[in-house]
Amino acid sequence: MSDGQRGLCFVRMAHDGEVVLTTYGRSSGFCVDPIEKKPLNHFLPGTPVLSFGTAGCNLACRFCQNWSISKSRQVDTLADQASPAVLAQTAADLSCRSVAFTYNDPVIFLEYAVDVAAACRERGVRSVAVTAGYISEAPRREFFAAMDAANVDLKAFTDSFYWKVCGGRLQEVLDTLLYLRHETDVWFEITTLLIPDANDSDAELHAMTGWIVEHLGPDVPLHFSAFHPDWKMQDRERTPVATLRRARRIAMANGLRYVYTGNVHDQEGDTTLCVGCGAELIVRDWYKLLHWRLDARGRCGACQLELPGVFEARPGTWGARRQPVRLAVAD
Repeated sequence: MSDGQRGLCFVRMAHDGEVVLTTYGRSSGFCVDPIEKKPLNHFLPGTPVLSFGTAGCNLACRFCQNWSISKSRQVDTLADQASPAVLAQTAADLSCRSVAFTYNDPVIFLEYAVDVAAACRERGVRSVAVTAGYISEAPRREFFAAMDAANVDLKAFTDSFYWKVCGGRLQEVLDTLLYLRHETDVWFEITTLLIPDANDSDAELHAMTGWIVEHLGPDVPLHFSAFHPDWKMQDRERTPVATLRRARRIAMANGLRYVYTGNVHDQEGDTTLCVGCGAELIVRDWYKLLHWRLDARGRCGACQLELPGVFEARPGTWGARRQPVRLAVAD
């Protein structure tokens, strides 16, 4: 890039021979969410998470469900601001067990996210990345070293989909998943937004879930979420609940143990079962916990088998609330 030119993500610019982040400390807004909204079902269930994002993205997904932020080219989108120290203190004051970098992909504001995560760790607040995982090797190491948990958006399982629909490549995302599984202690879950007649065929679902079991293991939670027409892909119908349930059956038949349906009311698809005895360990209605049968050490209350994940002695009670938070008005 020439001096003053911005990249695809919009928030990085060439300046004096370097590529700099232009949005450090600025946000499109802050909100306390349920951790299940990220979605994370095996990481501090029921607890509140302070969520925020910036603007821009390093992919160009035609179906983006959050395009007003991720596709923003207006600095006015960044109407709030907070230093890492203020943000960490705010999370602690609001009794949030974690902070989530979300709404747009945090890999494009890596420096800010890493600094916020460091400030949070000093106050006992954990950090969550909601990301597409499209990041190269060196920044991948730096970024995830600061994270405690992640939800990685695996958008499809064909390179043609990634290239034609998202402007990226599949292998880079698979490399991130392999890195998380084999070289870090970051707790991670995977989400795939199923789009009718685009990435929801039986063959693709078999290939994807088979790869996850073989390379990441059977205990990685997988979320299938429902698409709604948005941005530049409004020629498709909403994802039927039946499609999510079909995908869940395929994934479980291929050996995945914790498979969930998202963006719909589906209690069976929201429930965490013990793989040892079949007991209902966590029953949910979307973001709300209805039933809890784990002991203080995260084991099944019936057979004592440990549930993979990060759990506290008691579940949180935040529920499905969404609480906007205003920290500061930018000049």
